[in-house]
Amino acid sequence: MPEQCNGDKMDATVSKLETSTFHYSALPQPFAATKLRPEVTGYRSASKSELRTTTVEGTASLGTKLAKANRRSPFAGVKASYNCRRSTMQANGPRPRLPALTSLRFFAALHVVLFHLYALNIFAGTGFYRDLAAIGYVGVSFFFILSGFILVYTYADREFTARQFWRARFARIYPAYLFSLLFTAPTFILMCAYLPWFKAHRFLSTTLVLTLLQAWVPQAALAWNSPAWSLSVEAFFYLLFPLLLVRLANWQSRKLTIAVLVCLAITFALSIAYIVFMPDGVQFVNAESNDLIWLNVLRFNPLARLPEFFMGACCGFLFLRNSIARKWATPLVAMGTLAFLIVVMFSPRISYPLLHNGLLAPAFAAIIYGIALRPGWAAFVELRPFILLGDASYSLYLLHPFVLFAYFGPNGIRHQGALGRIVGFTLPIAASILVYLGVEQPARRKLRGKVKPQPGLATSAASA
Repeated sequence: MPEQCNGDKMDATVSKLETSTFHYSALPQPFAATKLRPEVTGYRSASKSELRTTTVEGTASLGTKLAKANRRSPFAGVKASYNCRRSTMQANGPRPRLPALTSLRFFAALHVVLFHLYALNIFAGTGFYRDLAAIGYVGVSFFFILSGFILVYTYADREFTARQFWRARFARIYPAYLFSLLFTAPTFILMCAYLPWFKAHRFLSTTLVLTLLQAWVPQAALAWNSPAWSLSVEAFFYLLFPLLLVRLANWQSRKLTIAVLVCLAITFALSIAYIVFMPDGVQFVNAESNDLIWLNVLRFNPLARLPEFFMGACCGFLFLRNSIARKWATPLVAMGTLAFLIVVMFSPRISYPLLHNGLLAPAFAAIIYGIALRPGWAAFVELRPFILLGDASYSLYLLHPFVLFAYFGPNGIRHQGALGRIVGFTLPIAASILVYLGVEQPARRKLRGKVKPQPGLATSAASA
C-alpha cells in the first residue's frame, strides 16, 4: 500500500495542480505572447527542406521571444524536442485524429467478450479458437497500453490544468460506469446475499465500487460489475497522469526507450516472483482463481498494472518525437500480430500469472505504434462503422457479461442453436451502441460543459 502523505502537504500539492497550467515543452505555442504558425491540416512527415527552413529561419525569428518566455515558464528546462529534425509532425499545429486506434479498442473489447463466452461455457470452441478465447483477459493489458499512448498523444505539449484533465476524464468514464452499476445491481444484490465476504462487507464494497477504489482491496476487486476493476485501475492512472506527463516531457528518446524496457522487466519480475514463491500456497492458478488474495493483488492492484500504462505513455512520446517512416508501420503490426498468435498457440503451456500481466505488452505496443503510423492497408478500420464500434467499446466492455448471462444463463433465454448464438453475440454490441449514443455522449457533453478549444488539442484522437 502507498505510504500516507502529510495532510497539509497534500492539500498544497492538489491546490497547486488545480491552479497551475502545465507547459510540456519549450516551444513557442504554449505562451500567450507568441503567435502560432498557420494550421497544419494534413498528416505527413515534414520534408528536409521544410525542416531546414523551420530550423534556420524559425530560430532567428523566435529565439528572443522563446528565451523570454522560458524565463517565465516553470518548465523552462524542457527541451524543444518536438521541433527537431526527427519530428514526425509539426507538434504545435493540430494533430491529426487516429481513428484506427479507436477501432482497435473494439477488437480488444471483443477479445474480452470471447473470454466470457468461454468462461461461462456458452461457446468454448476447440483448437485455436479455444486458446484465443481462453486468454481474452489480455485485452485489458491492451487497453492500459493504449490509454497511456493516447493520453500522451492528446495532451503532450498542450495547455491544460490538472482540474480540466480530471474533469474531462470523469466525464469520459463515470456516466457509462454508473449506468453499468445500475444495470448490474441485481447481480450485486445476489453477491451480498450469498457470498460470505460481500455479505459481511456490504457497505465497504458498495463504497469502494462507487468511488472507483475496489481494485485496491483484493477481495473487492470483482465486486458488483466484475469488469469494472480495470476502471478503478485507470482512475489511479488518471490521478497520476498530469505529473507523469511533466516528468516524461523532460526525457530524451534514449531514456524513454530504457523506461519501456524497465517497465517490461518490472512486470515480468512481479509475475515470476508470484510463480516462484507461491504466496497463496497454491501451485496451479487460472482465470477462475478469484479467491486468492495475492493473485488478486498481482492481477488487479493499480500499482502492479502501472508499468503497462507507463510503457504506453513512453511509446506515445517516442511516437511524437521520432521520425519513424511510414514504411515501418506494416512490419511493426506484423511483428506484433505474429508474437500475439505465437503466444495464443502456446498459451496452454504458459503460466497464467505471466500471461495475465504484461507478457503480450511488447506485441500490443508494436501494434499500436504501427497502426498509429497509418499504413495504407489499414484504411478500412477508419471507416465510420468501425469507429462507431470503437467508440461504443467502453460500454461493450462494461455491459457484456450481464447481457450474455441474462441471455444464455440458467434463468435466461438459453438459445444454444446457431441462430440463437448469433443473436446473443450481437445483443451486447447493439446495447453498447445504444448506451454510447444515449448515455455516454449526452452525459459527457453535460459534465464537460463548454470547453475552450486548444490549438492542436487532439481530444478526439482515438476517443481519448
